[in-house]
Amino acid sequence: MDFLYRRVLKPILFKMSPDTVHDLFLALGEFSGRLAPLRWLFNFLYGYRGPAISKTVDGITYRTPVILSAGFDADGRLTRILPSLSFGGEEIGSVTAQVCEGNALPRMTRLIRNKSLVVYKGLRNRGVDALIAKMKRTPRVPGFVLGVSIARTNIPEASTDVEAGIRDYEESFRKLNEAGIGDYYTINISCPNAYTGETFIQPALLAQLLPRLREIPCEKPVYLKMPINVPWEQFAQLLAIADENKMQGVIIGNLNKNYDDLAYPEDAPKEFRGGLSGEPTFKLSNELIKKTRGKYGKRFTIIGTGGIFTPEDALAKFAAGADLVQLVTGMVFNGPGLMKNIAKRYAEELPA
Repeated sequence: MDFLYRRVLKPILFKMSPDTVHDLFLALGEFSGRLAPLRWLFNFLYGYRGPAISKTVDGITYRTPVILSAGFDADGRLTRILPSLSFGGEEIGSVTAQVCEGNALPRMTRLIRNKSLVVYKGLRNRGVDALIAKMKRTPRVPGFVLGVSIARTNIPEASTDVEAGIRDYEESFRKLNEAGIGDYYTINISCPNAYTGETFIQPALLAQLLPRLREIPCEKPVYLKMPINVPWEQFAQLLAIADENKMQGVIIGNLNKNYDDLAYPEDAPKEFRGGLSGEPTFKLSNELIKKTRGKYGKRFTIIGTGGIFTPEDALAKFAAGADLVQLVTGMVFNGPGLMKNIAKRYAEELPA
């Protein structure tokens, strides 16, 4: 099936715009998730059936340690089909307090030689109220973990000042907790495609945001989605603030904004048009995972994401110190068999 995807299906899909393909896969996945025979078929083709590799992190048990990253399923349309693709969970979102139409097309651009996507979605989503309503009417797949990533609404009228941004995060966080939607939450402070930029990656401003969120009753793990383009000194300051505010963990990390990190920078847009996913994030992410684990030991749960195209890439994340891994771009380039292959390889590495 991997051969079929790479040699037959992928050449067809890659002749279409990535935005069209994304919309197509969301529709196909949502439709397939509603029908038991199609869920069975996908599980037969792509479901992991080897030795048990479940992993419990912060009291939550994942059937496999592979999670779909936020950004692919912003509105929670794929929650019923993803378990059939060997995912142990998914991170829905990022969701915002208000509806976001997102940036102008194209919102994604393939950089094939660089094994990367330029991601310029601008937090396109239907808003937290629509997500809560959808999750309440969507049957849960037992044992499949649902995280929710929360970001600041990306529209001019919601981006007036820091206080407005804090209230925006508060609204989504409060509503999700009150509705009981999500097994964990991620506070996304590092989206590079918003009107206000990455306001809360400034330590002084993050130190204002997190105490306000702590005032909202929450019994679930809360993680911080980290930038990867800041100096280690600033990154360490963000970690210290997360520690002070009792965050359970960090996700390392977000998109790479430095086009010079591309192997073929001439393939990129001439002007900045979004962050880079995939291979340009791999080394940066791994280095920050290692440093974080080295500095804090087991204090933080670390979810490693960025540039996972093979089982060996996933193992490198675990070796660096990640407890779980997330991916999207590797699945786009290498097909839906990737997660099963990672799970099989992970099982081989477990102690006998």
